[in-house]
Parts: sequence; C-alpha cells; structure tokens
Amino acid sequence: MPFELVDSHCHLDFPDFEGELDAIIARARAAGVTRMVSICTKLHREPVVRAIAEAHQGVYYTAGIHPMSAAEEPLTTVEELVALSRHPKFVGFGESGLDYHYTADSAAVQQVSLRIHIQAAQETHLPLVIHARAADEDMERILAEGMAVKPFPCVMHCFSSGRRLAEAALEMGFYLSMSGITTFPKSGELREIFAAAPLNRILVETDSPYLAPMPHRGKRNEPAYTAFTARKGAEVFGVTEEEFAAATTANFDRLFTKAKP
Repeated sequence: MPFELVDSHCHLDFPDFEGELDAIIARARAAGVTRMVSICTKLHREPVVRAIAEAHQGVYYTAGIHPMSAAEEPLTTVEELVALSRHPKFVGFGESGLDYHYTADSAAVQQVSLRIHIQAAQETHLPLVIHARAADEDMERILAEGMAVKPFPCVMHCFSSGRRLAEAALEMGFYLSMSGITTFPKSGELREIFAAAPLNRILVETDSPYLAPMPHRGKRNEPAYTAFTARKGAEVFGVTEEEFAAATTANFDRLFTKAKP
C-alpha cells in the first residue's frame, strides 16, 4: 500500500480536468493521496469549486482572488470571505498574494486584496494560502505587518522564492509547500532552502494541472503526482518516504484543521 499523502494545493475546477474528475481522483487515491484541497482563484468560481468538494470524499476547498486576477475581479470583503468560510468543506483563504513577474502594474490593488484576505484569516484563524512571485520584499513586509496586528496561520504555496522570504515566513510560524519545481534538475538552490527548514513546517502539493514533477515535467499535472514530489522531499530531508509522508500529513492536519479526517 502506498503511504498516505495530501495534495495541499490543486485546481480541480480547471478545464484541463473537465469530464475526468472521477478518474483523476481515483488515480490520486491509488497513489496514496487520500485528501486534496482544490483552490479557487476567482470568487465567481466558488460555487463550482464548492460543488466539486461536496461531491467527492476527501476533497476540500479554499476561495480567494489570485493576485494576477486582482485587477480584473471585483475586490472581495472580509465579510464575504468569512461568510464563505462557514461551509464545512471550506478550509482556508486564497490563493492570494503578490505577483510582480506578470502583473507588476497592478501591485497596488494586489496589496489591498492581500490585506483583505489576511484580515479574514485573522478573524477565523483559518489558514491563508499565499502566492508569491518576484515580490519578496513587499510580501515579507505585508505579512509581518499583519502578524504584528494579530497572528494568523499561513502557507507559502509552491514556494520558489528566495532564502530570506523562506526564513522570514518560518520565523512567523508559517509553512512552506513543496511543488514539482523541487524535482527539476536546476532547482538545487531551492532544494537547499527546503533542506534548511524544519520538517514540521513542510507541506507537499501539485498545483495541478501545472508544474508536473519529474518524470512527467511538461505534461498535465494531477494530484496523483504528489507522490513524485514527496519522493524528492524525502531525499531532500534525508528521511524515508514513509517518514516524509507521515510528517507532511501531520503538518497539513495541524494547519488545515477543518480538513482532518
């Protein structure tokens, strides 16, 4: 039997999976991925993502506004996010954050949106799922400002930023999530950043349908492939695959308290 794993971040509502969800979820379970969190990136899609979670055992969901959509989507409110969070399968907020790689021109509205999501996490103590790209300095500052007002739980999803942001996030008590990027041959520096982190702050994810790990790089990703990233994670931390799976699953349960089995 494979070891129990959790895909802490996937996008099951994306068109890449249309008409195949039952088979995709079955393959995930066969690979040991017993639970997965489907991330909503645009709030008008929340009913669709919620319906997927309601229809499938072991599937949970979050909702928020992706930073790359912050300028296109109406700003949400803390009250709207908190109301959504009352659903029993709603386990966190986001993904939210900052992306200056593609959408630096909307930095100001991204920051406003991020602060709204932070406030929702502060009010409910449900975790915030952070997307960070090419915005390390602002990301560290805004998260630290929020923590100074009122602590909140958080995961740096698909972490691929610099060492300083990793260290700052860990100091704030946050989690770092490993994606398929950590399996790529040229990701040695990223693997070193993870290796310096405590294992009890690590999650694993696919971000599927994107970022398929080796040996599936360049193909459509899916939750079953969590196992490939976990295998590399065990190597990075110098533990067995079973130990890595047990640790990251326990970490997930500690952060995503509403998704405990």
